Amino acid sequence: MRFLTSGESHGQALVAIIEGFPAKLKVAKDDLDRELARRQMGYGRGGRMKIERDQVEILSGVRKGMTIGSPICLKISNRDWSNWSQAMAPFEQSGQEEVEIKADPVLRKVQTVVTAPRPGHADLSGALKYGFDDLRDIIERGSARETAARVGVGAFAKLLLKEFGINVGSYVIKIGTIGTEEAFPLTLEQQEQVDHSPVRALDPKVAVEMIKAIDQAKKDQETLGGIFVVYVTGLPPGLGSHVHWDRRLDGQLAQAVMSIPGIKGLEFGLGFKTAELPGSQAHDPIAYLPERGFFRSKNNAGGIEGGISNGEPILLKAVMKPIPTLYRGLPSVDLETLEQVRAGVERSDLTAVPAAGVVAEAMVAWILAEAFIEKFSGDSLPEIRQAFRSYQGGLGAKTGENKK
Repeated sequence: MRFLTSGESHGQALVAIIEGFPAKLKVAKDDLDRELARRQMGYGRGGRMKIERDQVEILSGVRKGMTIGSPICLKISNRDWSNWSQAMAPFEQSGQEEVEIKADPVLRKVQTVVTAPRPGHADLSGALKYGFDDLRDIIERGSARETAARVGVGAFAKLLLKEFGINVGSYVIKIGTIGTEEAFPLTLEQQEQVDHSPVRALDPKVAVEMIKAIDQAKKDQETLGGIFVVYVTGLPPGLGSHVHWDRRLDGQLAQAVMSIPGIKGLEFGLGFKTAELPGSQAHDPIAYLPERGFFRSKNNAGGIEGGISNGEPILLKAVMKPIPTLYRGLPSVDLETLEQVRAGVERSDLTAVPAAGVVAEAMVAWILAEAFIEKFSGDSLPEIRQAFRSYQGGLGAKTGENKK
């Protein structure tokens, strides 16, 4: 399986094409739109979220609420296109120097031609790479708006995994200095509680303190980063491989999550803390029970050993940097004059850590769905189910379930 996304932040729409997705999976539009809505939530989001009401439009690959095996094309329209239709037109039109932003009480207008790159963004690196003088050509695709398409794609992956009892969730454990770094899988009830939290935090008291920190950042014209957790339960052992570097499951997951704008690091299980521990405390003892089979009495590895899922919950933490677009503008250099200036200002969030967790869910779900299809290959859901049941039966024999 693979997918591609296309579209600019203020273009007409975001589009994604999914290739190789199995046939006969039931899909409801509400399931897809629900994931997009989760991405738009979160205290500290900017004015853009007051404009967009993301919904999926399926252009191909689904018929009568079921995938049919052909490429799936999904479209997410940008409602903000009405403000940018002249500035972002694909063919030459009369100039438009700025766009009025009615939904943002602080930033009233945005320049359509940008020559002052923002530190921490793709602006300058992209302009040097492609030879652009107008940074708008980099800003539009470098924007995290693209992740809405990823969430739409990930929604399909989550539906596929759910058919086999595999659940992917996320929550925020830290914003700025507020919170903890403790991570563990949630129950379905706890995840529902998180999704009703303004900052997607499990502890309501911590959530209140996080909101206070975001409010203070707004007063200071600052932005905040943080840490979120992605967990996966119900995943069988055996996904991924130890035989080639690019097939290791943790490597694939790391690349996918690190591709999300703003993510600066991640760890599985105890991660960096294992550097402080002796080997006897860092690794997970293996145990066995006839009714359960092989299992680990701890999960310091975060569900992956040797690049292969080991049957324990996958647990990863990711660090998101503060959003580099500040309303006061960071020091920069104008590309035209080469003079020291303040960076250009785009509409921005105060923090996007809650939304980043949802995007990471989508990316993790996609990688796991890919690995699942590779392991239990089939063109349709019934074929994949048959292969999965056969594999489970083999695991049962190894764990004693089928022994007399």
